[in-house]
Amino acid sequence: MSAIPLADDVLDADVAVVPVAEVAETLNVAQNKVRQMLRDGHLIAVRRDGDLMIPADFLRDGAVIKGLAGTITVLSDAGFTRTEMLRWLFAEDESLPGTTPINALRTSHGTEVKRRAQAMAF
Repeated sequence: MSAIPLADDVLDADVAVVPVAEVAETLNVAQNKVRQMLRDGHLIAVRRDGDLMIPADFLRDGAVIKGLAGTITVLSDAGFTRTEMLRWLFAEDESLPGTTPINALRTSHGTEVKRRAQAMAF
């Protein structure tokens, strides 16, 4: 089994994060499935206080927010590290609906977020 790639914890202390067990419960899957999602680049995790944690904003209504996995793939293809991805997803951008890329994804503006991620690759 391959190691789970992690991002550095560049999130503000007030950004809610949840442990893998809670994510698994929310998604109604086994913890191993969540770890596989991390390895496959569908989610990004950090280590906080020694525990593997996932930003709570990645989840909504019992599922991973629509467009997150695709956005992570676009950023990865552009050469972003997981830390850079996390920093970009949570960075303030007043020109986006929702003020951050992650909030724009959460409010069904994924097309605009992915368009901007693609533009950064060039």
